[in-house]
Amino acid sequence: MTDAADLVLVNGEVHALSEPDETAEAVAIRDGRIVRVDRTTEIEHLQGVETDVIDCEGRVVLPGFVDAHTHMESQGSYLVHADLSDASELSDAIDVLSAQADSNREWILGFGYDESEWPAPRYPTREDLDAVSEERPVVAMRVDMHTASLNSVALERLVDEMPDHDVETDGGTPTGVVVEDATEAVWDAIEPDYAQARDLVTAAVDHATSLGVTCVHDKVRNSHAPRIYRDLELAGELDCRIRLDYWSDHLESVIDAGLATNAGSEFVQTGAIKSFTDGSIGARTAKLFELYEDLPANDRSEEGTPTDGRGQWVVDPDELNAIATEAAAHDYQLTVHAIGDEAIEETVDVLAETENTETARHRIEHVELATDDQLERMAEAGLVASMQPNFHQWAKPDGLYDQRLGEERRKRSNRLRDVLDAGVPLALGSDCMPLDPLLGVHHAVNAPMACQRLSVTEALRGYTAGAAYAGFDEDRMGTIEIGKLADLVVLDESPWDNRDRIDEIDVAWTVVGGEVVYDDS
Repeated sequence: MTDAADLVLVNGEVHALSEPDETAEAVAIRDGRIVRVDRTTEIEHLQGVETDVIDCEGRVVLPGFVDAHTHMESQGSYLVHADLSDASELSDAIDVLSAQADSNREWILGFGYDESEWPAPRYPTREDLDAVSEERPVVAMRVDMHTASLNSVALERLVDEMPDHDVETDGGTPTGVVVEDATEAVWDAIEPDYAQARDLVTAAVDHATSLGVTCVHDKVRNSHAPRIYRDLELAGELDCRIRLDYWSDHLESVIDAGLATNAGSEFVQTGAIKSFTDGSIGARTAKLFELYEDLPANDRSEEGTPTDGRGQWVVDPDELNAIATEAAAHDYQLTVHAIGDEAIEETVDVLAETENTETARHRIEHVELATDDQLERMAEAGLVASMQPNFHQWAKPDGLYDQRLGEERRKRSNRLRDVLDAGVPLALGSDCMPLDPLLGVHHAVNAPMACQRLSVTEALRGYTAGAAYAGFDEDRMGTIEIGKLADLVVLDESPWDNRDRIDEIDVAWTVVGGEVVYDDS
């Protein structure tokens, strides 16, 4: 006699997202794994007296979303501190920050502003933030996390710890705007302790599961998050699977601790070693072959900075090669941030020559301005493109890409269609801008240019099977098949039937390992 299922989902529109996509009506789960995918009438035979039943009432059932590029502690900061992502102009951001002034925290912090969407696009300055407080340090972090704005108190505390070339000045006086290495001093100053970080991480996990996310690839650096995840798992309180990508300045520690790519538990695994090459387009620090379109009159290059109007190296190619050589010698997967076309060129050069490239599934994060030749070389080397379709929010005419790059480069940014057509494995994530898979799917399906656009099925696969592949997890997750982990999301509406409003579709249930971790039915 067949054992009864622990949980069954019936009367649904189940999409396996395998190739080709197979559909069914119901799923049966036992011991955290999928044991049958079939018609409702067949699955009902597996119901016992203790079987939990979810009647989907025609809703769409998908594999749980895997966000291939997140920063969960930063996501938690949006939820716990001031969320500036909805500010429609500078005054809105100042108002949201001012509302935090009554807190008993030492620092007044805000995250996620995007000045490119404001009527008068400019970064907040020290004078703007002094209006929030003249007694306490105030920091507003841009959405890309490569640019920060500080008030006078914060700037006075930290300016001696910041490299001059990354501190914007006007007539020799700091404006309060800092980029790249200077932001590291900010992050160090506001680093939370264990208890504070646990609040941030748990808030982020709850937020992620409410959006159908069942696994994240979390990029961690100088963070309590790895210990927090393991503590939560030991306590039976971790509702999302975690793949930890450690920044390269932790490489020796990771080696010494004996952590290995893909080693770990059902819920917490070690992933890749993460490095950078360049910065971001929003901060004008992504490394380009050609000049930025909107260089300010007092461009920082005039003050002897590493930038020449084409961005700057955060990790230069020689240093990246040394990191890659050391990591590959210890069999680590590598995942490298590269946004500008010159940065991608150098990254492909390094990773394509790295030992065991194809079996290691080395990844390039963002890949925003890749050329045809670079995509061809990525496909030949087996490099994974880990991309963020929600970045298409800046690809419309007069948006950020138009402002920084001009029309021609804007039209060839984030070419998801061309990536797939070139044969490059594609994994999708959010970079927490914002963390929301259905928003990402919406942008991928409705991107401005044909070279950027995916079908609904392709976009969903990028956030499921594609992201699972990037984490060596294709045998555990990413499709709804017998034997795989019972990580599922149930949507209130069909993205295929509502392709022009996918971002408005709600999540009804999220299931991780056969346990319902979110229920908004």
